[in-house]
Amino acid sequence: MSNEWHELTDLTGERPFVITRVRLASGVAIEGEFELPSLARLRYEDQVFVGEFVRSHGSIKDMEKAFGVSYPTVKNRLNRIAEQLSLVEVAVQGPAPAQADDVLAMLERGEISADEAVERLRH
Repeated sequence: MSNEWHELTDLTGERPFVITRVRLASGVAIEGEFELPSLARLRYEDQVFVGEFVRSHGSIKDMEKAFGVSYPTVKNRLNRIAEQLSLVEVAVQGPAPAQADDVLAMLERGEISADEAVERLRH
């Protein structure tokens, strides 16, 4: 399967493409226009690089060994790849659990009022 993906990315090169049909292993086919996620739009070699980076838990030293390149080369390649990826914003919803527990403990001890606890939990 990865060899087929490699061949497809070689054929398309740097040109964008759209997937118009997906067939599940069960035989069900879905047709439409499907945009590839940003990782799938990377060149195959860059996908392999990202995969190894994840497997090495982000260790640049391990990346240097795996690819036989220097620290600056790894950093430059990561920077180039990062420029091609869409960033996803992650919004924090409410206080972290430890913060909420702290506020509730303060309320229980009578150190803050119920109104103050509600206000702290909102921020």
